[in-house]
Amino acid sequence: MTTSNKPGMRPAVPSFSSGPCVKRPGWTSEALARSLVGRSHRSGEGKARLKDLIDKSHALLGLPDDYRIGIVPGSDTGAIEMALWSMLGARGVDMLAWESFGAGWVSDVKSHLKLDDVRVLDADYGELPDLGAVDFSHDVVFTWNGTTSGVRVPNGDWIPADREGLTICDATSAAFAMDIPWDKIDVGTYSWQKVMGGEGAHGMLILSPRAVERLESYTPPWPLPKIFRLTKGSKLIDGVFRGETLNTPSMVAVEDALDGLTWADTVGGAAGLRKRCEDNFKTLDDWVEATPWIANLAADPAIRSCTSVCLKVVDPALDADQQAAVSKRIVVLLKDEAAAFDLGAYRDAPPGLRIWTGATVEKADVEALLPWLEWAFQTAKSKIQS
Repeated sequence: MTTSNKPGMRPAVPSFSSGPCVKRPGWTSEALARSLVGRSHRSGEGKARLKDLIDKSHALLGLPDDYRIGIVPGSDTGAIEMALWSMLGARGVDMLAWESFGAGWVSDVKSHLKLDDVRVLDADYGELPDLGAVDFSHDVVFTWNGTTSGVRVPNGDWIPADREGLTICDATSAAFAMDIPWDKIDVGTYSWQKVMGGEGAHGMLILSPRAVERLESYTPPWPLPKIFRLTKGSKLIDGVFRGETLNTPSMVAVEDALDGLTWADTVGGAAGLRKRCEDNFKTLDDWVEATPWIANLAADPAIRSCTSVCLKVVDPALDADQQAAVSKRIVVLLKDEAAAFDLGAYRDAPPGLRIWTGATVEKADVEALLPWLEWAFQTAKSKIQS
């Protein structure tokens, strides 16, 4: 293909950002018409709307009946930080990190909580640490899917049912997209702006009975800000998990999240959402496998993410600096052509591309993107080599 062979068809929705992610197909602002604006979230109607969101999320995720789920401030970051600051310190901790956000949780635990008994099991971008080396007498903190490396744990088989410590899982780009065995997770967190295409600023916190027992039996030695406090008088503030939020939520964002949950039912519920993600990923991954100038950052197919696909330019005719330059140029070219937005690798990750293939992306748009990627690469390479 020469640089003059610009594709004739663009993706209908060229949004491939890994967060905030594209809205569900057919979304318009009319989806927000029922928003409870100008009303208190503590009103009967407000609490009912929040409780509806909680109940529908619990059902769609397929959580065990005795698990709680609540809306908390600060997006996924707020949810995971609440868990770390409220529960860690009762026993040793194993921290797993293979990408930027997991590394961030390691930094928080070691540098800010300053816990003594901490083991870090880490791996380079594109790889997983040795899951068999995890000590489950410790609390274990990990991301299910590494959004900035495109690497996910393959399953939950490595987590024992009879573990002594808690498993604390940042699942923000995996919830609704991957088959998570929730009985293996004691604390799970995610945000609305990923697989369901919702808005930011709100997080979801999932607690197992074991996590609730930890909260009610352990008081950390450091002070907790108000928005982190999940207990009062050594008892869980259960209202958080019935829609009585710790701070004021956006009822517009809540309505948007409810709209996403309603849409999920139209595509087959949890199984349908997972299938959309896997189909989108396969479309992209098949092309990557057949294209010599690009490769998945995760060499092992078993650990490749089906939502945040991280790719690297590997054309042997280019040196490492040129490969990085071509990657950046591809992002600019596709943005300028309105063929794809926000494809650049995360700022802390190796140079390359990051393409979101979550459930709200249409497979036809992934298919339409592929010739544009080829065109942009050839155009960028020609410029670099001229």
